[in-house]
Amino acid sequence: MSLFDRNGTDLHIPAFNRTDVFDVTGAGDTVAAALTLALIAGATPWEAAILGNLAASIVVRQFGTTTTTPTEMKTALHLLLEDIDKTTLPMT
Repeated sequence: MSLFDRNGTDLHIPAFNRTDVFDVTGAGDTVAAALTLALIAGATPWEAAILGNLAASIVVRQFGTTTTTPTEMKTALHLLLEDIDKTTLPMT
């Protein structure tokens, strides 16, 4: 996913789920819904895009059109943040 602002800055967000993709039906709708909800809740466009991408990474793991829940989102976000910490923090 890519995010572009009025100043010409482009930010790229990698796919969070590259291996367990079973069906992409509705993934774009999921991105739009999660991104919009995040913006309405006060997230920055970057944060909203991350949450939209994360929501889509959950629903593509299911067959057919499906939804995600706040609990699934929270769990996936915690796992993502743990994974980021592991790759960016120095090992002691």
